[in-house]
Amino acid sequence: MELGSFVQFLENRTIVVTGATGFLAKIFVEKILRAQPNVKKLYLLLRAPDSKSALQRLNTEILAKELFRVLKERLGSDLYTHLSKRVTPVAGDITQKNMGVKDLTILEEMWREVDIVVNIAATTNFDERYDISLALNTFGAEHVYNFALKCSNIKLLLHVSTAYVCGEKTGLIMEDPYKMGETLNGEGGLDIKKEKQIIEDALSELNHDNASNEIITLALKELGIQRARHYGWPNTYVFTKAMGEMLMGEMNEKRQLPLVIIRPTIITSTYKEPFPGWVEGIRTVDSIAVGYGKGKLTCFLGDPESNIDLIPADMVVNTMIAAMVAHSNEPDCRVIYHVGSSFSNPVKYSQIKDYGRFYFTRTPWINKDGKAVKVGDVTVLSSMPSFRRYMAIRYLLPLKGLQLVNMGLCQLLQDLMISTPKNCARQLKKVVMQTQMLSILIPSVLTGRIIS
Repeated sequence: MELGSFVQFLENRTIVVTGATGFLAKIFVEKILRAQPNVKKLYLLLRAPDSKSALQRLNTEILAKELFRVLKERLGSDLYTHLSKRVTPVAGDITQKNMGVKDLTILEEMWREVDIVVNIAATTNFDERYDISLALNTFGAEHVYNFALKCSNIKLLLHVSTAYVCGEKTGLIMEDPYKMGETLNGEGGLDIKKEKQIIEDALSELNHDNASNEIITLALKELGIQRARHYGWPNTYVFTKAMGEMLMGEMNEKRQLPLVIIRPTIITSTYKEPFPGWVEGIRTVDSIAVGYGKGKLTCFLGDPESNIDLIPADMVVNTMIAAMVAHSNEPDCRVIYHVGSSFSNPVKYSQIKDYGRFYFTRTPWINKDGKAVKVGDVTVLSSMPSFRRYMAIRYLLPLKGLQLVNMGLCQLLQDLMISTPKNCARQLKKVVMQTQMLSILIPSVLTGRIIS
């Protein structure tokens, strides 16, 4: 396909985008508006109580971002006039029927006009509350599918998942669809309705015990991790995304809606478009870079020679558009693409380590005191047991020492002891859990059809 065919395809298209304030969705929206000024309409689904609030979120959380700088420079004073004709913010929520759209006029207009539905809405937190993650990542996918079925001119439903729904069962992960109830470890009994009931039972028990909101949140986070690992997935995020694929697959066997699933690996900042290096927030791998730059990352878990499968966000967006062009209006279409880099352009841990030191040596982080942070070598640990030992020796033993000193000084340091050990222990537990999850996600995802 030539570049011109991509741009031409987008002309006069009407596309609905869920999760429009998300990182990837914003880049997708910007690319379409910049590449094809004659797109007919972009309906951007935003979690908001009404159209006024949705418009406010569009202006403050999407258009106000630096990401849209190139588009603003190109259109100048005509920007908002142009966008008012092409972009419609829609108040909604994919956890509800009809994607939560209450405005019947807008809803019927969308059903009549939309020809492509792009579902990017999700919670990507590894340890999200199980009820929230199931509602968004699993049943949200079902609601989006049902919405697409009601669009009279539907050409394609494009659903963004994650490559890590596949886990690491084999060295080569193919683009196979998930069948309902299939699990990574072969454990039987996975039933999505049963998972919902498990959550309801847990909430009922917690409410009966008058548990605080904090305790309920912690309990539901633990429940999500527990259920995910029971069936072989490393965390709640990839588990609920896998179940979302199952629901879509089961529905598609009966309805045969043109469906493409995109499974990206670890998404990073933009490579080229609209300009290099745009990112929002501290994402999965970014936390490692920031921690190192601030001088807080003293150890690293992983094999320096193993691959870390990174993919720039604009490459993911380009893949999404290419898939739209290739598969729109194919009645029996059910295609899955993995989007990653390790197959043809791998990046190793050791390279990330070297790049990080090179960058932060030349461009050091300035701390709150206005001083440049000096970075040095990082201790590389090859296993979780070695990581736990390192954390125990470096942090837990000093805390135990502090407790002994306090006892020897007749509780003279009691005020310090009340808060410090408890808070540090909680933070250490969180770091260990997040590191363990990251170590599972980092390994490269190889595939027979991989776009990089």
